[in-house]
Formats: sequence, structure tokens, C-alpha cells
Amino acid sequence: MKKLILISAICATILSGCASVHTREALPAYSLNNTTYYALVPLCNARKIEWQYDTYSKIVGLNKDNHRINLMVGDTLILVDGKPQHLKHPVDIYQGALVVPEKFKEEVIDSLFQEYYPGRKPALALTNIRKVVIDAGHGGNDPGTIGRTGLREKDVNLDIAKRLGNLFKAQGVAVDYTRSSDRFIPLSGRVDIANRSGADLFISIHANANRVRSMNGFEVYYVANSVNDNARAQGTARSAQLDLKGAEFAGRSLDLRTTLWDMIYTYNRAESIELSRSICSAIGNDLDTRVIGVKGGRYYVLKGARMPAALIEVGFLSNSNEERLLNSGSYRQKIAEAIIKGVAGYSRDAQLMEVAKR
Repeated sequence: MKKLILISAICATILSGCASVHTREALPAYSLNNTTYYALVPLCNARKIEWQYDTYSKIVGLNKDNHRINLMVGDTLILVDGKPQHLKHPVDIYQGALVVPEKFKEEVIDSLFQEYYPGRKPALALTNIRKVVIDAGHGGNDPGTIGRTGLREKDVNLDIAKRLGNLFKAQGVAVDYTRSSDRFIPLSGRVDIANRSGADLFISIHANANRVRSMNGFEVYYVANSVNDNARAQGTARSAQLDLKGAEFAGRSLDLRTTLWDMIYTYNRAESIELSRSICSAIGNDLDTRVIGVKGGRYYVLKGARMPAALIEVGFLSNSNEERLLNSGSYRQKIAEAIIKGVAGYSRDAQLMEVAKR
């Protein structure tokens, strides 16, 4: 068996005259062949990722949180939890240091492992939210919108959904995904997943498009006022049971069940509006982007969800500048962070309302 040799000595060697890139983690970064590369070992140390390097096979192994990543110096093929992925640029050694392309950092490391900042513990008011369902729009044979450079909406949606899910999990909130890989899930299937989950919130991630290429911005939808709550309630009362303490009597009467579901849907719409407003507010505070605002929509997933729900359009892939931004893992991370801040703001306001009622 080949001996694994740590290379902490060579990874510390940095070329003083190279082009560097500033990052929040102060990672050594270089411009090689018009591509940004990051020194791998400082990146692993910043995220508390265990790493090993076999100098004979030139294979690097990364381990954390039951995730395993394998890379080979000089190769663009990597294995993430046993599944092959291809990078546009190979893993390399530069001035004695292992370096990885920016896309690997953004699409693998940033997606699987949150950034670690010593002494910083984000305090988010999510105590009354136990579980969320995150819906990454499109997938599989349905790519959604495709930007001019080929960026596919389904990929953007899934990446942001996973980043957002990791942030919720870090706050102790359980997460269900309607899809966690590139596969097609029909709209009815997404609604069924949400309604079976017992979640407190449903968040659907999408990217926008418009024939007017200059159109840009961020917007959030709730179920439109034109959607008839009573009609929804009648259908739900026939097919779903009420899980309400003290409401066993409702099981004896279709009319009573319909009335209760009508009340629930009306309440959920009001909560969805507040959730949507809070998310837009957080985006406006944290991102330098145009916030279009909150709108009512007749989307199937919003009409079918039996909990407060919001459908988020994170930007326009038909706009060249927003497509460029959405192609950046760091920008998608900022979107996820702003969304969870918006949810926290909504949660905090709900808690304050409960206290005021006492």
C-alpha cells in the first residue's frame, strides 16, 4: 500500500510575483492560463476538511461530514461521493502548492461545506420553524430557461437550493428537497412531497427570462388572490385529513372540513405574503441587485402547497449581466444567505406577533 504523505511544507510555498485574488477567507489565489486557481490546503483548513495526498499516484482525498472527494493532479475528472464530475480546468501544482480551479471551489467545496469564520456564529431567529421544503425548479429533461452562454436554469436552481438547504441545516432546521439531483419531478409530485413532509414552509427556486434582454431583477411570488380558497378547500377536504389537535369533530362533516381548510388557505396566503416581503427586503439589503418586489401568481406549486409558500425568481438568465452573476458560485451563495435571512426576519416578526397577542 502506498504511503500517504502530507504536503504541508510545499503548500506553504507561494510565488511572490503572481497575480493574486482577494477573498473573504484570505486564500492564496493565482491566475493561471486566464483561470483563477486557489491553494487547496489553506482552503481545506478554512473549511476544516481533512485531506491526504499520495505523491506516487498524485491523488488527493478530501473528507468531511461523510462526504469524500477524490482529485488527481493534472486531470479534470473528480469523484464526489463516488460520482464522477468533470472540471473545465485540471487540478495542478503551482510553485509547490496544490491548486484547484475556481469552479471546483464554488461548485463543490462551497456547495458541500459552508465557509468557516472563527468567532462568527450567525444568530438567526428560526426557533418556530422546524422543517422546510426546498423546491429546485425544472430538472432532468426540462432545463428551464437557458442563457446565451448556455447556463441552464435547472442547474442554477439546484445549486441555490442545496446551498440554502445547508444553511437551514446549520441552524437546526430539517430540510426536504423535491429533488436533490438532476432529475425531472412533475409539478404534482413536488406538491405531494411538500404536503407529505409536514413542513412549516415551502420555498421554490427559479430563474427568470424575458424577451426584453434588459429586464433584470429579483422577485418573489405568493399564491394569487384570484385563486379561490374555497374551491381549493373543497378539493382538499375530500382527499386530505386534518392534522389539528382538538379538531376530531371535523372528520365527521365534509362541510366542516371544507370550512377549516378554507381558513387554513386564507391564513397561509397572508403568511406567504409576509414571507415574500421579508425575503425581498433581505435581498435588497444584502445584494446589489434590483428588487422587483412581491407578486401574486397562479403557479401550480403555490396553489397546491398546504403551508405558507413562496416562489423565488433569483434573476433573469436572458439578461447577460445577471446570467454572468448567476454563473458564479459565490453570488449564488449570497442569494442563499439573503433568502435565509429573509426567512429569519419573517420568523422573528411572527414570534413578536405571538408575544403581542398574549
